[in-house]
Amino acid sequence: MIVTRPRLTAVAAAAAAMLALAGCGSGAENTAATAGSTAPATLMLNWYPYGEHAPFYYGVQEGIFAKHGIDLQVDAGQGSTKTAQAVGSSKVDFGWADAPAVLSNIDKGVDIKSAGVFLQTTPSAVQVFADSGIETPQDLSGRTIAVSAGDAPTTTFPIYLEKVGVAEDQVTQQSLDAAGKMAAMLAGRVDGLIGFSHDQGPTVADKSGRDVHYLRYSDAGLNFYSNGLIANTATIEGDPELVQSMVDATSEAFAAAVADPDAAVEAMVGKDPQMPPREVLLEQWKQTIPLLSTPATTDQAPGFNAPEDWTTTVTTLTEAGLLESARDPGVYWDASFAPKAEQ
Repeated sequence: MIVTRPRLTAVAAAAAAMLALAGCGSGAENTAATAGSTAPATLMLNWYPYGEHAPFYYGVQEGIFAKHGIDLQVDAGQGSTKTAQAVGSSKVDFGWADAPAVLSNIDKGVDIKSAGVFLQTTPSAVQVFADSGIETPQDLSGRTIAVSAGDAPTTTFPIYLEKVGVAEDQVTQQSLDAAGKMAAMLAGRVDGLIGFSHDQGPTVADKSGRDVHYLRYSDAGLNFYSNGLIANTATIEGDPELVQSMVDATSEAFAAAVADPDAAVEAMVGKDPQMPPREVLLEQWKQTIPLLSTPATTDQAPGFNAPEDWTTTVTTLTEAGLLESARDPGVYWDASFAPKAEQ
């Protein structure tokens, strides 16, 4: 059994509105789509496929990307930084990457920009077994938690601890890679791990047969953007119609996947040998749905970004030391690519 939180209503309502409006035409479909033809485009994911990525496979299967003129190829990734660099060097057309990695790479001179973040509530969380005796953040005192040095959940962990009133030196952090964190938690060598709740948590629950409990950063008032679409600045400047079509198609695909989670996940099955089992994929996607908005974007289509959320993200990542200074969000995000179906 896997512990989840049912926060789907607002997102599902927005998705339903998105699907209804999509039938009227967004006005953003390019000439190729109107003519019934498609142009090839590649998307590199942030990692090997897991439940969060269901909308892309579902969107391809259901012809959503084709309707917008895109013959989409979805490729596995090996971390958001590598995805950002692949897009920056034009090895792929688009990337799906974590905002902290995207912003950090832009500051280092990588020629990319965000075309819209879709996971707008951070999935960062401390993940523990429900029978571990850790029920509140205060219960972390004296415990050992597996982390991955340098990633956003780990780098912002001190801010989380400050918000919940736990001294950082009261929690032992053991640095491991993604697979090592899960292995250590499963073997009982650590009391929990820090990472993306909608990814690792369902996997750990499936492998252990035990309930997983989440101490979410967002519940403590700490939030920052996560995964979304990125493109090379040359693509944004030279082919904005393609970028807009990709944003619109992705938004429509996410709305469709929210409306029918089972069908969306079924579209993933068998597509990659490293995918989790179907039931884990489904749980991962269901846990992704509540992350698709913030209070500022509750009634908007998936992928619609609010400037104030961008400002909060930049400020938080600067405070965490992931960025050297709090630059204007326009340095990182091209606001002109909001999903058109809601307009």
